[in-house]
Amino acid sequence: MSDPQPLQEERYDMSGARLALTLCVTKAREGSKEDMDALERMFRYLKFESTMKSDPTAQQFLEELDNFQQIIDNWEEPVSCAFVVLMAHGEEGLLEGEDKKMVRLEDLFEVLNNKNCKALRGKPKVYIIQACRGEHRDLGEEMEGDQVAVIMKNKPQTIPTYTDALHIFSTVEGYLSYRHEQKGSGFIQTLTDVFINKKGSIIKLLEEITRRMADTEVIQEGKPRKVNPEFQSTLRKSLYLQ
Repeated sequence: MSDPQPLQEERYDMSGARLALTLCVTKAREGSKEDMDALERMFRYLKFESTMKSDPTAQQFLEELDNFQQIIDNWEEPVSCAFVVLMAHGEEGLLEGEDKKMVRLEDLFEVLNNKNCKALRGKPKVYIIQACRGEHRDLGEEMEGDQVAVIMKNKPQTIPTYTDALHIFSTVEGYLSYRHEQKGSGFIQTLTDVFINKKGSIIKLLEEITRRMADTEVIQEGKPRKVNPEFQSTLRKSLYLQ
């Protein structure tokens, strides 16, 4: 049996335009302004053309994503990457608009997929979701070991509809997400700090964010809680932001 060969890293071409859209419900979400400020600094540092919108209704979440898709498809130069940040109250699979109505995350994700946004076909699409995904509170567990899951896929002959996407959630399915009324959310503040001050593939950066969040305790209802982000990736290449 021959020795295993190291993987040859293939990177996304980031030489084109970088576009970002942030949609944030600020009402009854103290600390949101600090998160938006941190994201604005991060996007400026990473050379993204950034648009920020406050207090969208459920319908406006969809309308703003549709407008963003049109902007991307009509951009005068090739687009390398798009970021979408969604911040609101929520539950699993749903975000709550300023009007208290719900919008499905799946409907928002579909707007920029390889079928619906030609300019981003085969290009990385990164979604950052700062919202609760349920009502569970994590008290933490004693660490006994790591579990690693590896999924192998053959390279397709044609590009699937849903590749090249990265969904980054502030918490795991079924659990609350936390936000400080003066300092903003630990998730957004940690993410922007790592994205600005560390270099590496975005997956490596997310591992660093997860490590930092796992080492942090949040005091809620007078009790210490644990919270950690979760990311779901269909990226086909390594994504480097700097």
